Amino acid sequence: MSTFEDESFRDSLSTLDDTGKRRWIFPKKPEGPYYEKRKWVSYFLLALLVAFPFLKIKGHQFMMFNVLERRFNIFGFPFWPQDFYLFVLTMIIMVIFVALFTVIYGRIFCGWICPQTIFMEMVFRRIEYWIDGDRGAQIRLDKQAWNAEKIRKRMLKWFAFFVISFLVANVFLAYLIGSDALKLMVWEGPSAHAGTLIALLIFTGVFYFIFASFREQVCLIACPYGRLQGVLLDRKSINVAYDFIRGEKEKGRAKFNKSEDRAASGKGDCIDCNQCVVVCPTGIDIRHGVQLECTNCTACIDVCNSMMSSVGMEKGLIRYATADEIEKKEPFRFTLRMKGYTAVLVILFGVFAGLLFLRSSIDTMILRLPGQLYQHKGDSISNVYTWRVMNKRLEEIPEVSFRLLSHKGTIKLVGDRPKKLKPEGTVSGTMFIVIPEAALSEDKEKIIIGVYSGSQLVDKEKTNFLGPREFN
Repeated sequence: MSTFEDESFRDSLSTLDDTGKRRWIFPKKPEGPYYEKRKWVSYFLLALLVAFPFLKIKGHQFMMFNVLERRFNIFGFPFWPQDFYLFVLTMIIMVIFVALFTVIYGRIFCGWICPQTIFMEMVFRRIEYWIDGDRGAQIRLDKQAWNAEKIRKRMLKWFAFFVISFLVANVFLAYLIGSDALKLMVWEGPSAHAGTLIALLIFTGVFYFIFASFREQVCLIACPYGRLQGVLLDRKSINVAYDFIRGEKEKGRAKFNKSEDRAASGKGDCIDCNQCVVVCPTGIDIRHGVQLECTNCTACIDVCNSMMSSVGMEKGLIRYATADEIEKKEPFRFTLRMKGYTAVLVILFGVFAGLLFLRSSIDTMILRLPGQLYQHKGDSISNVYTWRVMNKRLEEIPEVSFRLLSHKGTIKLVGDRPKKLKPEGTVSGTMFIVIPEAALSEDKEKIIIGVYSGSQLVDKEKTNFLGPREFN
């Protein structure tokens, strides 16, 4: 969506100068209705981000991604290695959900929901405005010699950034090792958990580097989502867009002159104030059209509407719009592509809900002992098995026992019978299954074993039973 024939601006990033060196971005502090809404959305999401690893549902941490112990909690539901297919399905749903939102609403995720944007623009950048001042003051401070004022402000800002990075690293660690383990580490002191402390300091250093130095480069270089937008977006997608037809008209943009009749002059409504550029946190000119660097943060919308109001022109020169809406005046439509994404998403949600509902809270594994054949015991056939029962619940399961459900026969455990199964605990052992030879019709049959807690059936498991090739 651009009237510019010169597309050379697309050949390099907005954060690089003509020599290829980093051009530091000093965005003007945004103000306006969209920015106020983004602040409330950001603070709400920040509160959720901090609260999720410390909230519990029936004793389960609300969100946890413990890779080392292979334990995952999503919305209070525990996922074990045996439930990995559900975890993968959850990730697929999230990817399609983001893709659907991009197809319809462009990069609204980047501007309103992405943790990188929220922390950078609503936490670290606001601290920077508080300490260093707005755009002009920051530029002057950057060029200023290292006197007492600059040293004081730099040290204060770097210290504040480090403290917040340390707090963020603690929250991140609570997601990885669990909030209970984090609290125990704090209570017992760093000397008892040197390894965890080193990991915490590494995370702190990474977050500090990202928000104090790398900043918007994460969105431009490191994040793959920005590059996906070129595939996902089309002319029907809603984006933060400049209305170049209204802004340029026949004679293009021009500075505002209150003594002329702007409508009769043939000049566009864009008064070339450049405020949409100086307020952009990635340093782009939105008037060039859809660009890789744009995160749809809406800062340009607020400042443009403010400038339009100040000169008595209609707002909305920069707004949320589709390419077809601007060029062809076509209203937004829910296209077949969007309907297809939505249908896939609904199906995946249905499959996930069904699998989650049918998932057993007890996981049982019964396998024949490798290398062992069947044994004759009078008129019966005996097979030896190893077994393991995992309790995914937070409640204790008493009196664990096994019963043969598919055939007449008996189960004999080797050693003591397990009296109880601790919360999130595992018991294992060896068993003999004895079935009368007359009850067998094949040399290899499927048998079903029930796992009981008292008289209650809590799980079923299928396994193979070997017998002689010929029956009397």
